[in-house]
Amino acid sequence: MTTNRRQFMKVSVASVAALATAKVAYAQPMLEESNPQAKALGYVDDVNKVDTGKFPKYKQGQLCSNCQLYTAKSDNAGTCTAFPGKLVAGNGWCNLWVKKPG
Repeated sequence: MTTNRRQFMKVSVASVAALATAKVAYAQPMLEESNPQAKALGYVDDVNKVDTGKFPKYKQGQLCSNCQLYTAKSDNAGTCTAFPGKLVAGNGWCNLWVKKPG
């Protein structure tokens, strides 16, 4: 089967459009504090809202953005292995916080 330039261009344009659409389709939603798993782990999207009576493990300076489980995706959000498929706030916190090595 031979391919001419016109067929190649059509396939190329369709492929680029499919890739762009796929990236949008996989955009992850932000984790809601009302999520049952988030509630169970004490997740808050702002460390100023941590209930230190309920979660005494929290110490000043602990943030999702400096946790070993967090991978930054933007300046203020990223993924967390504790909450697959969701983005968490970089300024957030949960009871699974572990200091990044280094």
